[in-house]
Amino acid sequence: MTSKKTKAIIMAAGCGKRMKSNVPKVLHKIFDVELLKYVYDACFDIVDSSYIIVGHKAQVVENYCKSSLIKYKCILQYPQRGTGDAVKKVYNELDNFNGNVLVLCGDTPLIEKNTLESLIDYHNQNKSVCTVVTTEVIDPHGYGRIVRDKDNNLIEIVEEKDANEYQRSINEINGGIYCLDWQKIKQSFNELDCDNAQNEYYLTDIVLWAVKNNLKVSGYKIEDSVQLFGINSKRDLMKASTILKNKVIDCLLENGVTIYDRDTTWISLQTSIEPDTIILPNVYISGKNKIGKNCKIGPFTHIRGNVNIENNVKIGNFVELKNANVASNTNICHLSYIGDSEVGENVNIGAGTITANFNSITKEKNKTIIKNKVSIGSNSVLVAPVCVGENAMVGANSTVTKDVYNDSLYVTRSEEKIIKDYVKVKQKNMEGSC
Repeated sequence: MTSKKTKAIIMAAGCGKRMKSNVPKVLHKIFDVELLKYVYDACFDIVDSSYIIVGHKAQVVENYCKSSLIKYKCILQYPQRGTGDAVKKVYNELDNFNGNVLVLCGDTPLIEKNTLESLIDYHNQNKSVCTVVTTEVIDPHGYGRIVRDKDNNLIEIVEEKDANEYQRSINEINGGIYCLDWQKIKQSFNELDCDNAQNEYYLTDIVLWAVKNNLKVSGYKIEDSVQLFGINSKRDLMKASTILKNKVIDCLLENGVTIYDRDTTWISLQTSIEPDTIILPNVYISGKNKIGKNCKIGPFTHIRGNVNIENNVKIGNFVELKNANVASNTNICHLSYIGDSEVGENVNIGAGTITANFNSITKEKNKTIIKNKVSIGSNSVLVAPVCVGENAMVGANSTVTKDVYNDSLYVTRSEEKIIKDYVKVKQKNMEGSC
């Protein structure tokens, strides 16, 4: 890949009416990650910085960007007058920039980094002023059509509402991603008009402008059309989620992970799993996690992010983990919650154990440390901050509020009582009162 400087413009100003939600469209999530973040991450290592075009609920989107992104600047588009107008909002910011500009849509979470890298290489090798990502689909309804001349040169992109009968029959569509040689194409944004069915400034019209000015335009066609899938409704969101999780599962299967049930298994893109680990049905893993070799996860396991599981670990049914490190040869098999915790090697955590990590008064989350070779009895509560020392035992049904010394037993169990013939006496008294 060439070293030519590249910046990104990510369009995130749209209302998304068909989502029927108070949440801005680009902030809806797949695996607890915002759609905008998927697009931003795909180009993060490729570009020097990103411009996020905001509009609908701009402050909400800006607040999200402030909390979750770096190397970016939000640019307001108000009112929203089309994609061409959105890019023009960055015109002054890029006035002296001599390099490439990637233009992407903030609602296309399936786009991949390697596709964007290949696009830029193709653009540079062809010395184009504008390269458009295209693909062929069986049903092109709703997409802008790619119009080529008899020599197969891209000469125009026509939006469906403005297309004639022939143009609507074209199956090659505009993918909504562009690579622009900014200094050579920027003048086009001063010459766009809104003489079209939607009375908007179309970004697609820069192609026609470039052709009329004898500047080179290219179409970079990709086979994997699902990468260009845009989210416009909750149905689309569900479909994209399924596509993404199936891609992840296929990759894991290829790399030696055993997964028994594709339909009930959900594993995030940010999770890495090493070979010979088994994922049983009804497992949901979101966020960024790392799972080692020869582990057994599930069934009915929920891993919520920032979890590191080393080798030969069993995480069983109805177990929930988050913000936790679990060392090798440890078992957490039944009905347990382990959060904000460090769990050592060769630890056994009994059924029904929880780490109480949240202080509802101070709103603070504290850490639980369980060192090597610890045995935690069933139905125990470890109230953080607390540390259970190496080779220690916690008796069943204990509430641990103090640190436990190495090699010691910690028990907080009330004295047991057995009242003989209690039931017989009660029954006899009941009969006598009749």
